[in-house]
Amino acid sequence: MENQTAKHFALQLGSLGSLYLSLSFLLVLIFGIINLAFPDAAAGAWEAESAAGSVRIGIAIVVVFFPTYIYLTRIVNQNRRQNSDNHYLSLTKWLIYLSLVVGGAVLLGDLVAVMISFLEGDITQRFVLKALAVLVVIGGAFYYYAKDAKGYWVQNEKQSIIFATLMSVIVLTSVIVGFMQIPTPTEYRSQKLDQTQLNDLQSIQWRIEEHIATNGNLPENLEALYQNQSQVLPTAPENRDEYSYEVTETGFELCATFSKSSEQDSYYSRPYTKEFETPTIINPDNWNYAEGRYCFERVVK
Repeated sequence: MENQTAKHFALQLGSLGSLYLSLSFLLVLIFGIINLAFPDAAAGAWEAESAAGSVRIGIAIVVVFFPTYIYLTRIVNQNRRQNSDNHYLSLTKWLIYLSLVVGGAVLLGDLVAVMISFLEGDITQRFVLKALAVLVVIGGAFYYYAKDAKGYWVQNEKQSIIFATLMSVIVLTSVIVGFMQIPTPTEYRSQKLDQTQLNDLQSIQWRIEEHIATNGNLPENLEALYQNQSQVLPTAPENRDEYSYEVTETGFELCATFSKSSEQDSYYSRPYTKEFETPTIINPDNWNYAEGRYCFERVVK
């Protein structure tokens, strides 16, 4: 009997652990969706990527741990219906009350965090939706365990299944909407390759600046530029056209192929900055680009 009690107790702990993770990251997921759906003009460009990252990690954890929670809770409730061990039932009730305390603390803490964001200038729509999400998610869990402490779900299996189905619909809807708000894995990889190419072109431009400062003229080609360098000439990622460099009448241009246009006015810092005497590159930090083959034109004076 003691071994069975320990087993059932471990299942209860696993169920509650899965619950805490599921609830926490479901809110992370929903908050990320809200931030993407209602962008704040006062926030920096980093917020969109941060919100997309929140959606990705929220989806990953919820998809793994919420079904685990449903499965373990189903087993726990079946054990409670079949088990008459008072010691086990007493420990289970203590864990349920602990969950109520934790749920109440999380509910109040999240509401405080949402209120602080609102007072710091978060737009009204986001504040209202986040507060509503906290009340529905944490309030729903609090309601479930308040009823569970009285043995309601053990005595009413059908209602327990209905409640689990309702919560599953909410979670599934959140996951689907989250997928709709972020790039697909293929699109995200393409964006990362775009950023890699941009970093490469910035590095090449820095080498060109060094060459201009040292020799007073532009290099004939990229091979000559890297001929006596310890670093290797950057090459385009897989399935992308190679980088190109061409001297023009007013300076030079660096070209690459991008999968998607950059956000307007998204200027990227060079990996290294140094003031040179003339000749120098005019406006070297403009890295906006369009989808497809795009050339960054640089004027040298």
